[in-house]
Amino acid sequence: MEHLNQLIGENLKRLRAEHGLSLDAVAKLSGVSKSMLGQIERAEVNPTISTLWRIANGLKISFSALVTRAQEDSEIIRRSETEPLIEGAGAIRNYPVFTFDAERGFETYAVEIDPGGYLQADAHIAGTQEFITLLTGELVIRVAEEAHTLARGDSIRFRADVPHSYHNPGAETASMSMVIHYPHSG
Repeated sequence: MEHLNQLIGENLKRLRAEHGLSLDAVAKLSGVSKSMLGQIERAEVNPTISTLWRIANGLKISFSALVTRAQEDSEIIRRSETEPLIEGAGAIRNYPVFTFDAERGFETYAVEIDPGGYLQADAHIAGTQEFITLLTGELVIRVAEEAHTLARGDSIRFRADVPHSYHNPGAETASMSMVIHYPHSG
């Protein structure tokens, strides 16, 4: 996990410099405290997915801009070499697969949610959509006030620029493929 935290810290510092922003300015834009932002930049903490989303939304960048690695002409992502972002005391594991690229306009993740696991997500950048295919288990996705129940093999597309949540009410781990599409490069 230290490697991922180091990468996130370096990316946050670089992105902040590219935008010409102080820690105070990023704190105001994101709602994440200046001290927390400093700790993230120094890789002293393991930021939650929710915290990273707040930073990404505040800077108007993609989520994966914070967790990206160098891209090549072709790339194989091995699960065994991918560090997950952990939420909910380990009940939710979000594996970055293909990180954001402005030409594509999307990023992909493999997500696992243990039985009973729940993740509340803040609204993303205006115009953002999520495309999810549930590979195992069952999942309830709530978009604003509307709940959608997915079974193995089901897929959903929804506006992700409103608050939404993911809940696994089942007895087995829910695993999904998630594509997040952004309306503009970020």
